[in-house]
Parts: sequence; structure tokens; C-alpha cells
Amino acid sequence: MPIYQTATFKQPGATEFGEYDYTRSGNPTRDALQNITSTLEGSIGAKSYAFSTGMAALNAVIRLVKSGEEVIVNDDSYGGTYRLMSKIATRHGITVTYVNMSGVDGPNSLLQRISPITKLVMIESPTNPMQRICDIQAIANICHSNNHPIGTLLSIDNTMMSPILSRPLLHGADIVIHSATKFMSGHADTMAGVVTVANKIDNDKSLSELIYFYQNAEGTGLAPFDSWLTLRGIRTMPLRVYKQQSNALVVATWLRSVDSIKRVIYCGFSDHPDYDIHSKQSSGGGCVICFTTNNLELSKHIVTTTKLFKITVSFGSVSSVISLPGQMSHASIPTEVRSVREFPEDIVRMSIGLESP
Repeated sequence: MPIYQTATFKQPGATEFGEYDYTRSGNPTRDALQNITSTLEGSIGAKSYAFSTGMAALNAVIRLVKSGEEVIVNDDSYGGTYRLMSKIATRHGITVTYVNMSGVDGPNSLLQRISPITKLVMIESPTNPMQRICDIQAIANICHSNNHPIGTLLSIDNTMMSPILSRPLLHGADIVIHSATKFMSGHADTMAGVVTVANKIDNDKSLSELIYFYQNAEGTGLAPFDSWLTLRGIRTMPLRVYKQQSNALVVATWLRSVDSIKRVIYCGFSDHPDYDIHSKQSSGGGCVICFTTNNLELSKHIVTTTKLFKITVSFGSVSSVISLPGQMSHASIPTEVRSVREFPEDIVRMSIGLESP
């Protein structure tokens, strides 16, 4: 697929229009990316839309919720998700409720809280960085049987797994969000987000029509060159993801032997508390590993002095990176909120790359 690096397209006539007219509304390179991501999700009739960032993709999904309706968010959510929901969504008259939907008790916790005004339920599985697991199918069943006038939608941020390791639409989710900056791009050289929606009607419009409307109306579609870079990354995504995952297992196993590390958090371990749930909806633990030391200063020292890994807030690239989420990617979540959620301030996150272990 060539890069259609253009803002406008020549039209056949003054009143006759071609397939494309303006890149904000559509571009062949972006369409190629959207088509291949739809295929990757494996659900018949699914449609994908590429956005300028993962947060732009997430915001487009929030647009599906009207003033007076509710969004229920898993309480162990990414810092950017918390900021968007608490600082922006609530200003539009949307009620935002946080519920722990992870583990075997998670679906029942949702069942106790969901109501007729709940339009959207948003989860991550595994969560970032605590790697708590949500039962996608069980939560989807609750959403779809809820007494909302047109049905409650289930959205999942699947960035931690990528479509190579997990396809949530096949387990009942209605919407899948990816920060394509991570595994899809794979080289930390572009920013992108993708929303994939199931073939489903919301009022008189399909979910795909609604997401496209917001992409076009708000001008958040991914630019042609960034679309091409993401397409390039997708070509090697299976090779990268499986190799990074195998490297991560080696590193995670070694970390368990280090005396100063008190807990290694990796959903690929068979003794992870929700391994059975995770293994039925994903094929592996991915490449992100977290650990705690029970000593914030020691964790800071490890992150600061590590020589082989760069300190960055992202993950999923070919290069291994390390970060202190409480001070970096999740700093937008107030300290008291992190405390209630049992978020360890000393937690260290590692994203394992393609280097030889």
C-alpha cells in the first residue's frame, strides 16, 4: 500500500464525487490499516477506525454515551483513562462509576452496580500495570442482559495483549480499543489508536457509523504517513509479540530469584490468581512484567540505574523499557485514589523487547 500523502483528492466534476475527497473524511492508506485491523480481530462484520492517538480512540468511544447516562469503569484503569473520565466525561453530564470487575468476583460486583442508565462498561484485561484479569464473556453477558433501553455496551482496552494474543470480540465484547502506538506500530516511532466495533446497532445507527461520524466530525483520523508506519509494524507483529512474550517469561522467571524483589506480577505464570480466566481468553501473558520491592526508594534506584533498559512511559516496542508507573504513566491518578485501589507506589513496570535474554 503506497502512502497517499495528500489532504485533498481530485473530483470527476463539480457535482460528481469520487470515493475520497478530503483526508479528514477518508484516505486509502488509513482505510488499508482499518481493513487489516478489522480482519485481525476475527469477528465477522467488525469495522475498525484509526485515530491520531490511543486517547483519541478512547474519547470517540465515550462519545457514544449521552448526558444522563452512566459509564462503569474497572477501578484498576490506565492513568489516562482516569483523567479522561474524571476531568472531561463528567463535565458532559455523564456519571462515571468505578467498580472492581476483575477476578472471579468481578462479574458479580458489576451485577450489583449496573443499572438501566448504564450505557457503557469499560474494562482492561490484563490491567496496566497490575495485570488483574476480567472475565470478558461473563461481563459481556451481564451487559447484554441489562435493562438499558437499547442495551449496555462492553468496551475493552486490549492494548496489553494485541490482537495476536487476544480477540475480545469473539468473547462477547462490543468494542475493542488499542493504543496502536504499542504493539501494532512496534517501533516507538508513531502514535496511533484503533477502535474496532462489532456489527451492532445502537438506536438507528450501527456502531461503525457512529464511530466514523465522530472520527470525521472531530478530525481525529490517523494521518496517512502514521497509517503507513502502523501498517509496516503490523506486518511483523506476530513475530515480535511471540518473541517478546518468550523473552518476558525468561526475565520474569529470573526476577523471582532476586532476593530484593518481593513480588513478580505476570499473568503468564500458572500461579497467577486469575490464570484460568486469562488463559481461556488469551494465548499467553504478553511482554509486560511488573514487580515490587516494598521499598519506594529501592524501586526508584533500580529504574534510574538500570543500564540495558531505557526509562520510558510506553511499552510494546522492539526495545526493552522500564518505568515507575506511580510517578509516570499513572501519576494523573491522585495518590489517595491509588491507595484505595491498592496500587503499590513501589511497583516497577518492564516491557520486554527483542533483545537476546
